[in-house]
Amino acid sequence: MITAIVLIDCATDSIPEVAETLANLPGVSEVYSVAGHVDLIAMVRVREFEQIAQVIAGSISKVPGVLNTESHIAFRAYSQHDLEEAFAIGLASAD
Repeated sequence: MITAIVLIDCATDSIPEVAETLANLPGVSEVYSVAGHVDLIAMVRVREFEQIAQVIAGSISKVPGVLNTESHIAFRAYSQHDLEEAFAIGLASAD
Protein backbone atom coordinates (compact mmCIF):
# COMPACT_ATOMS: atom_id res chain seq x y z
CA MET A 1 0.00 0.00 0.00
CA ILE A 2 1.35 3.42 -0.98
CA THR A 3 0.26 6.34 1.19
CA ALA A 4 0.31 10.03 0.34
CA ILE A 5 -0.62 12.85 2.68
CA VAL A 6 -2.14 15.74 0.72
CA LEU A 7 -2.37 19.21 2.27
CA ILE A 8 -5.17 21.16 0.62
CA ASP A 9 -6.03 24.86 0.48
CA CYS A 10 -9.57 25.50 -0.62
CA ALA A 11 -12.09 28.30 -0.93
CA THR A 12 -13.14 29.16 2.62
CA ASP A 13 -16.85 29.15 1.85
CA SER A 14 -16.75 25.63 0.38
CA ILE A 15 -14.64 23.61 2.86
CA PRO A 16 -17.42 21.15 3.89
CA GLU A 17 -18.51 20.54 0.28
CA VAL A 18 -14.93 20.08 -0.92
CA ALA A 19 -14.20 17.69 1.96
CA GLU A 20 -17.24 15.54 1.16
CA THR A 21 -16.39 15.44 -2.55
CA LEU A 22 -12.78 14.47 -1.79
CA ALA A 23 -13.84 11.76 0.66
CA ASN A 24 -15.85 10.09 -2.10
CA LEU A 25 -12.97 9.94 -4.60
CA PRO A 26 -11.45 6.52 -5.32
CA GLY A 27 -8.09 6.27 -3.55
CA VAL A 28 -8.94 8.83 -0.85
CA SER A 29 -9.35 6.99 2.44
CA GLU A 30 -9.91 9.94 4.79
CA VAL A 31 -10.27 13.72 4.71
CA TYR A 32 -9.66 15.85 7.79
CA SER A 33 -10.73 19.46 8.33
CA VAL A 34 -7.85 20.98 10.26
CA ALA A 35 -6.60 24.15 11.92
CA GLY A 36 -3.35 25.61 10.69
CA HIS A 37 -1.94 26.79 7.39
CA VAL A 38 -4.10 24.42 5.30
CA ASP A 39 -7.84 23.77 5.28
CA LEU A 40 -7.97 20.02 4.66
CA ILE A 41 -5.69 17.00 4.80
CA ALA A 42 -6.49 14.00 2.62
CA MET A 43 -5.01 10.56 3.08
CA VAL A 44 -4.51 8.82 -0.25
CA ARG A 45 -3.90 5.07 -0.23
CA VAL A 46 -3.32 3.20 -3.48
CA ARG A 47 -1.71 -0.07 -4.53
CA GLU A 48 0.54 1.23 -7.32
CA PHE A 49 2.76 4.31 -7.47
CA GLU A 50 1.27 5.43 -10.80
CA GLN A 51 -2.13 5.77 -9.14
CA ILE A 52 -0.83 8.61 -6.93
CA ALA A 53 -0.75 10.99 -9.91
CA GLN A 54 -4.20 9.85 -11.04
CA VAL A 55 -5.73 10.53 -7.65
CA ILE A 56 -3.92 13.78 -6.79
CA ALA A 57 -3.41 15.55 -10.12
CA GLY A 58 -6.25 13.84 -11.94
CA SER A 59 -8.95 14.05 -9.27
CA ILE A 60 -8.17 16.02 -6.09
CA SER A 61 -6.71 19.07 -7.86
CA LYS A 62 -9.70 19.24 -10.21
CA VAL A 63 -12.38 19.39 -7.50
CA PRO A 64 -14.10 22.80 -7.63
CA GLY A 65 -12.98 24.84 -4.63
CA VAL A 66 -9.51 23.27 -4.36
CA LEU A 67 -7.00 26.11 -4.74
CA ASN A 68 -3.68 24.40 -4.03
CA THR A 69 -2.27 21.05 -2.94
CA GLU A 70 1.01 19.93 -1.40
CA SER A 71 1.68 16.20 -1.45
CA HIS A 72 3.92 14.08 0.75
CA ILE A 73 4.61 10.45 -0.14
CA ALA A 74 5.12 8.19 2.89
CA PHE A 75 8.18 5.93 2.73
CA ARG A 76 7.49 3.89 5.85
CA ALA A 77 4.76 3.77 8.49
CA TYR A 78 5.57 3.61 12.18
CA SER A 79 2.37 2.72 13.97
CA GLN A 80 0.90 0.54 16.67
CA HIS A 81 -2.25 0.23 14.58
CA ASP A 82 -2.75 -2.42 11.92
CA LEU A 83 -4.29 -0.56 8.99
CA GLU A 84 -5.41 -3.73 7.24
CA GLU A 85 -7.31 -4.75 10.37
CA ALA A 86 -8.85 -1.28 10.65
CA PHE A 87 -10.11 -1.43 7.07
CA ALA A 88 -11.71 -4.82 7.77
CA ILE A 89 -13.95 -3.51 10.57
CA GLY A 90 -17.50 -4.61 9.96
CA LEU A 91 -16.64 -7.23 7.36
CA ALA A 92 -17.64 -10.81 7.95
CA SER A 93 -14.84 -13.10 9.02
CA ALA A 94 -13.50 -15.55 6.43
CA ASP A 95 -13.41 -18.32 9.07
